[in-house]
Amino acid sequence: MYQIRLDDLNRRSLLRKLRIIDSATGPEVRMDGRMILLLSSNNYLGLATHPKVVEAAAQALRRYGVGAGASRVTAGTLRPHAELEARLAAFKHTESALVFSTGYHANLGLIQTLAEDKRVIYTDRLCHASLIDACRLSKATLRVFRHRDAAQLASLLARKQPPAPALIVTDGVFSMDGDLAPLPELVKIAEQTGSTVVVDDAHGTGVMGPEGRGTAEHFGLTGGSLVQMGTLSKALGGFGGFVVGPRTLIDYLVNRARSFLYTTALPPAIAAAAVAALDVVESEPERRETLWQLTRRLQNGAHSLGYDTLGSQSPIVPILIGDAGKALKMGARLLEHGIYAPAIRPPTVPEGTSRLRMSVTAAHTPQQIDDVLGVLEKLRAEVRAEKA
Repeated sequence: MYQIRLDDLNRRSLLRKLRIIDSATGPEVRMDGRMILLLSSNNYLGLATHPKVVEAAAQALRRYGVGAGASRVTAGTLRPHAELEARLAAFKHTESALVFSTGYHANLGLIQTLAEDKRVIYTDRLCHASLIDACRLSKATLRVFRHRDAAQLASLLARKQPPAPALIVTDGVFSMDGDLAPLPELVKIAEQTGSTVVVDDAHGTGVMGPEGRGTAEHFGLTGGSLVQMGTLSKALGGFGGFVVGPRTLIDYLVNRARSFLYTTALPPAIAAAAVAALDVVESEPERRETLWQLTRRLQNGAHSLGYDTLGSQSPIVPILIGDAGKALKMGARLLEHGIYAPAIRPPTVPEGTSRLRMSVTAAHTPQQIDDVLGVLEKLRAEVRAEKA
């Protein structure tokens, strides 16, 4: 049965395979016995291998061991978890924070808990899978509005008179398109209707805003009807998820969020590494500046070559191809040239929008970005030749 399904996926150019990497995550990795330029990692600031982050993890590993042992409500909270939550709250300028074992867990626990007193959830069409799954698992009615279409959201909410308080769910930075949610408009709608906005800022934390505090900082938004979720696994270079917000909300999540209550806590060494990563984000702003310089270099270069980058406003730079088979072929051609940026296909993205998802990090060099653009130019010429 499974082989038949696998064969069908392969026929539709949707079969996925895992590739082994024999080195640390960095701008270049060892794959299939050779060094490859990695252009698909979310390690935006290059902190996964930063000496201070690695050393913090090593020290905590020696002191606390490998695992946390159990759920924090069962076995207690280790000091690195408490220190990380205090740092996250300060970094995000909120009252409190709660760390989950993964970003997926954070979204499941947060949304299902908030949905206890919200009968309807409105989500952006391109929300991350963890958000969609969390909404579906709640008992609330799920409504989907067009991507970044605040006007349609307002219209949907206005159908109920008076408007019933709802949960509005969105990514901050959309992980496959690289564009931003219209957060100011969403927050305004929420305030007018007594609703709450949940923003998944996994790809914004450490990247967006003058100080890297995320998409809310980018738009100058604070508190109010906005609840933020984020991860430790992207710009912070580690692993795990978190929610920040009012202390009463965090205390309630400790008591009600099933994905927190019934899961072993994050390894203490990973929590200590995240604290060190936050220190680096604040003490080395030049990393973020470099990231944005390289991002603009890739975006502008791709545009000049005629590629559609879907209006990306972040270090996520999609190269729209359309057909899954063609995207798969182009990803393979890139790999032949020593660049790993695999094709992103349905169901990760909608049908007809397969693309190469390129993500820039501060550890890349201007020459590496230029090399990528040179290969893209060559592949563009090959496609045109095939059509002629």
